[in-house]
Amino acid sequence: MAVATGGQVIELVVNVMQGGHVLSIGGNRFLTLTAGYLGSLLWGVVIYLLAVRTKYDKAIMCCLGLVVLAITVMFVRDLFALVFSGIVGVSMIVMGVKAPVQVNDIILRVIGMTSMLYVPLDIYSDTIERSSLRSDAFMLAEEFGGATVFWGSIWLCISVVILVVTLRVSLKFPPVKAVTDGESG
Repeated sequence: MAVATGGQVIELVVNVMQGGHVLSIGGNRFLTLTAGYLGSLLWGVVIYLLAVRTKYDKAIMCCLGLVVLAITVMFVRDLFALVFSGIVGVSMIVMGVKAPVQVNDIILRVIGMTSMLYVPLDIYSDTIERSSLRSDAFMLAEEFGGATVFWGSIWLCISVVILVVTLRVSLKFPPVKAVTDGESG
């Protein structure tokens, strides 16, 4: 979000303990801090709905792999994140090219659903259960007022509503006929 609002990413770190951080300068601070949690949710929604509502799972998997590799090349500098992201990006491209469409569909659904379900748990853990952590909500409270628990509660409510709406939308329509491996996509 920093880049999208005119800022610059200085460092992107992913660590073995399911955490990480982004150091950025410039851009819209409010949106950048909010995107830490809600951005992951929205990407999960997009990936899940694309898997559920379109028939181009193989192409989507390849595109996601390319995006992961591009972000890795542009922003990642620490060894673990470089290796991990490189393996994930290449694996996604190989899956998109070689694996059957049904396998790509299931994996995309799992990625999307996992991203969506993890957000409320992470928000609760980082901003309500352990509100003293220096989380995005903690920094938002410092810079814009309110308490960490206040921002975490707002994000938690938003994330649950978006999750429920997404699931309702995905179940509302009949399944999309998948493109077979002999077809393009």
